[in-house]
Amino acid sequence: MSQEKYPARIRYEYEHDPQARLRYAHGVWGGINPQGEIEINFYVEGDKMPESSERLIAPDGSFGHEIPSGDANVRTIVRHVHSKVVVNYQTARALLDWLEDKIEALDAEERGAASLTLDDTETGSFHQ
Repeated sequence: MSQEKYPARIRYEYEHDPQARLRYAHGVWGGINPQGEIEINFYVEGDKMPESSERLIAPDGSFGHEIPSGDANVRTIVRHVHSKVVVNYQTARALLDWLEDKIEALDAEERGAASLTLDDTETGSFHQ
């Protein structure tokens, strides 16, 4: 039987895709897909812009108020999905643990029990 020698440590090097962008999210929408993976769609939301608007012109040529098209009794909110992430069960569990650790650190700071610095937050990775 041969004896395997394992490295003393493993180094992870990070490369960012040139198309990777920082995104803000108001929420997520998703669920379990047919392959048993969790799909997470991050979105931002805001009022829907009208397709058009008009302004009344007063007899003296001045502009009146703006009148948007559409039903004034209905407010439409648009959720723009900007990112979709698909994770398997093990990665979802690791993500949950990682998020709980970060939330606990923020809760401790809110209570005044700890002062966070960048080093304290351990922004590092989670893995399955």
